[in-house]
Amino acid sequence: MLIKQVIELIDILDSPSASGTAVEQYLRAIDPQANIEVYALQGPKGKTDMVKVRIPGTRGKSSGGSAPTIGLLGRLGGLGARPERIGFVSDGDGALCALSVAAKLLDMKVKGDHLEGDVFISTHVCPNAPTRPHTPVPFMDSPVEMAQVNREEVTDELDAILSVDTTKGNKIINTRDFSISPTVMQGYILKVSSDLVDLMEITLGKPAHVFPLSQQDITPYGNDLYHLNSILQPATATKAPVVGVAIATQTPVPGCATGASHFADIEEAARFMLEAAKAFGRGELSFYDKEEFARIQALYGDMSHFQGFGKQ
Repeated sequence: MLIKQVIELIDILDSPSASGTAVEQYLRAIDPQANIEVYALQGPKGKTDMVKVRIPGTRGKSSGGSAPTIGLLGRLGGLGARPERIGFVSDGDGALCALSVAAKLLDMKVKGDHLEGDVFISTHVCPNAPTRPHTPVPFMDSPVEMAQVNREEVTDELDAILSVDTTKGNKIINTRDFSISPTVMQGYILKVSSDLVDLMEITLGKPAHVFPLSQQDITPYGNDLYHLNSILQPATATKAPVVGVAIATQTPVPGCATGASHFADIEEAARFMLEAAKAFGRGELSFYDKEEFARIQALYGDMSHFQGFGKQ
């Protein structure tokens, strides 16, 4: 379980002085030799601190091995909406979840439990992000643009991505805890990964929840089309398969709402992502069927134009 990690990190992140440096100090207290990168990213509405953690596997590509690399990305606008709102906002759950997995993996590594594949974990830390209007409830905005974050986080080293994001400001998902999306890859919305469904049911101890996607959801922000939220934005910047991990609620909750984060849901999502990282590195988890993907491309062609802005 990741109870300890979630509790310790919320204490760091729920603060007007939350920063990438504070997160790095916490993680280095667990593993002084950890590969952690923290730097400021400037955007059109301010700046945020990028936090990247790379954890090598016993057969990972970083050490010359062939085990696949998984990316665990915490998506958000910001941790807080100060001075408009005081406290940790619902939108920060994705960052809290991803960083909790990073802390747990570093603790495992120090104790001698090593995964086979490399794991890349990234998010950003901003305690005073802006807000913006959205229906049915207001969204958190971000000081940086989505394309900037994609350029920082989504690299060719990643063979698959789990993107965790608060996804409460809608009437599409109406269940508490977390839901997963179908696999999105190169402009296609593919079938749901049965491996991830099985893993989710083991984690939750109850039937898996899968949330629907529209074609608009997997196109880039900035094209004036509807988007559920930013959870599938990494899919616009990679050829690798991407699955969204949506921390959700039964009723619409504003991303800028405080007092709206649920400990159990965040811990369950983090535990699921940890188990997915273990299985993916061992080659026991598939995000998509390679033969079927080749077949659908042969039948219907290249769909990667949906990863761009289309006809302008």
